[in-house]
Amino acid sequence: MSNSDPLSDPIWRTHYAHPGDWDRVFAPLTIPQMFDASVAAYPDAILSDFLGAQLRYATIGVLVDRFAAALVVQGLVKGDRVGLYLPNVPDYLIAYYGALKAGAIIVNMSPLYSREELTHQVRDSGVRLMVTTDVPQLYATASALLDSGVIERIVVGSLSGWLPLGKRILFRLFKRGQIARIPTGNPRIVRVSAMIDPTQSDAPVIAVDPDDVALIQYTGGTTGVPKGAMLTHQNLTANARQVHAIDPHQEMPDRIVGALPFFHVFANTCVLNRTVLSGGMIAMVPRFDAGQVLATIARVKATALPGVPTMYQALLDHPKMGTTSFASLRVCISGGAPLAGALKQKFEAATGAHVVEGYGLTESAGVVSCNPYQGANKDGTIGQPVAGTLVRLVDREDPTRPAPPGEPGELVFEGPQVMKGYWGRPETNAETFVGRALRSGDVATIDAEGYIRIVDRLKDMIAVGGFKVFPSQIEAMLYRNPAVKEAIVIGIADDYHGEVPKAFVTLNEGASMDGAALKAWLNPQLGKHERVAAVDVRAELPKTLVGKLSRKELVAEERAKIAQASPSS
Repeated sequence: MSNSDPLSDPIWRTHYAHPGDWDRVFAPLTIPQMFDASVAAYPDAILSDFLGAQLRYATIGVLVDRFAAALVVQGLVKGDRVGLYLPNVPDYLIAYYGALKAGAIIVNMSPLYSREELTHQVRDSGVRLMVTTDVPQLYATASALLDSGVIERIVVGSLSGWLPLGKRILFRLFKRGQIARIPTGNPRIVRVSAMIDPTQSDAPVIAVDPDDVALIQYTGGTTGVPKGAMLTHQNLTANARQVHAIDPHQEMPDRIVGALPFFHVFANTCVLNRTVLSGGMIAMVPRFDAGQVLATIARVKATALPGVPTMYQALLDHPKMGTTSFASLRVCISGGAPLAGALKQKFEAATGAHVVEGYGLTESAGVVSCNPYQGANKDGTIGQPVAGTLVRLVDREDPTRPAPPGEPGELVFEGPQVMKGYWGRPETNAETFVGRALRSGDVATIDAEGYIRIVDRLKDMIAVGGFKVFPSQIEAMLYRNPAVKEAIVIGIADDYHGEVPKAFVTLNEGASMDGAALKAWLNPQLGKHERVAAVDVRAELPKTLVGKLSRKELVAEERAKIAQASPSS
């Protein structure tokens, strides 16, 4: 669409593909209000299924109230930061909604963080209390931070405590090395079981405003130093309602597979808050395992499976893929990274399930746009904006001006899901917003029906002799080769051109092409300035904590090669 400004002439008003109205308004709402409303509306419905152990909304509602009361009794005050250093377990639900009900600010922390990464995030956010579990490596890291004075207290859950009785006994008999020994008598180490004990008093009424910060969510890491996006209660509840609104089957049973890690913003909105809003069930998978996900889909007759592209590829590669029934799945939502068309087609052909691609950022509470569940689904696009979201394209060099007609521009957007700003970085906020609109850092086009296509990341563009080259276009060509499983393209230094593209790939099982053969196949199909200097075939490619392909490690590797080759000064 490139000749008109979607803000002055919003094409989605007349071409909106999602249910309902695009320009609807989302009333102010806090997370505790949303959670309590669902507990009241669906008390007997199952909220969580953890490897077969099920908890109802009413039960979790009571546990959340007790956890909130315990935090207040222990001295937590409104605005204190509580770190969640947990896998996908029931303790996460209790601590997340309980801490928010007590007026705290949640800080999500990946269980895959090193001690150094965790220390940086705790200090940057000012976390006082951390909730973890008795998995040895997690508890060891958390207790080390406690001993060094980085945090004041830790609350420790029991992984096996939530399992069905039979599984709990077997777990404790045969996996003793996977349970940490938790010392008793230390007032700075508290068990989750003590926090939710029936003797806890009723949850206090803490005044929480929709504009209060609810979550400090650190940006994931394909480039740069992680920053803490301040997401308010309204940001989170609005985005949950926006995602719920695009579902054309809201009246049908809602059983979602919780394989995406809860600590990631994609799961926080699309798995956690949206499901609680709808009164649905979350079938938790503690960490992604393709076999366990397939078993969970079959066991609970899952209706939805959100994931990143690498998860769908892992499911396709699993030997039990062909014997698993996917008949119950209404939709699979792909996000977090671009979805290759070939992968989408393979997964849909193998399962009969419908895969829709969406898009969002940490700074947008998770979701900005999505292809419709029904109707026109344009492969290679991120669909149309979710309701209440204004989108436009601005000039890549000067974001205060609209993009030139007919050319890609930087995608900027505004809506109720857009963050308040970055924690402790007011100088960065000034660079991140254009007026009220958030700069995405993504280059995009918008077609005549309002479907958005991401061309590339501004930071990833490669300058080849003054020409801008988009790595995603080269990657898309590589994915056309049946031998290629995964692909990343980066820019490497070149004496003549300044930069040239270099590709890194992994191969599908049974494929045997080498880098020279792939380069010979690829380059004739590319423009002169897009041609790669080399194709490096590897056993695996670097990924972020949530499973997205990551460029930064390869960029660092290439820079290190240059440094080693340069004569010392």
